[in-house]
Amino acid sequence: MEYRKIGDNYYVRMDRGDEIIGSLLDICRRESIASAVFSGIGGCQEAMLQVFIPESGSFETECIRGMLELVSLNGNVITDDDGQLFHHTHALFSYKKDGQHAMAAGHLKATTVLYTAEIELRPTIGGAIGRKADPETGTGFWNFRD
Repeated sequence: MEYRKIGDNYYVRMDRGDEIIGSLLDICRRESIASAVFSGIGGCQEAMLQVFIPESGSFETECIRGMLELVSLNGNVITDDDGQLFHHTHALFSYKKDGQHAMAAGHLKATTVLYTAEIELRPTIGGAIGRKADPETGTGFWNFRD
């Protein structure tokens, strides 16, 4: 992985074997970024996707493997009151399955780069967005700090 700060934003190139979510959180720790949004594209080899099932109050997880075109990556990073970073990321992948084009999308837990990923990380300027716990989903939502 390699990245550069240009203006207020960070431009990240991830390489074969890099795990995208963990790498973005590492950059935020290194650069003292408390909250940010990001987007990107690339080629991955494995992705763990989730969807929340309201009836059971749990997440259903699917792992896909192969040549995965990362068509769209969108997410954010926020910090709780203890300084721990959290991400909320959605992704859309295109791939071949049984000779046909297929797509898979959802909440992205993790994905590993096959050949490259190009991501723009945009830190929040002039403040930070915190995290508020949501007991219904067991996750957290944005908490606007004054």
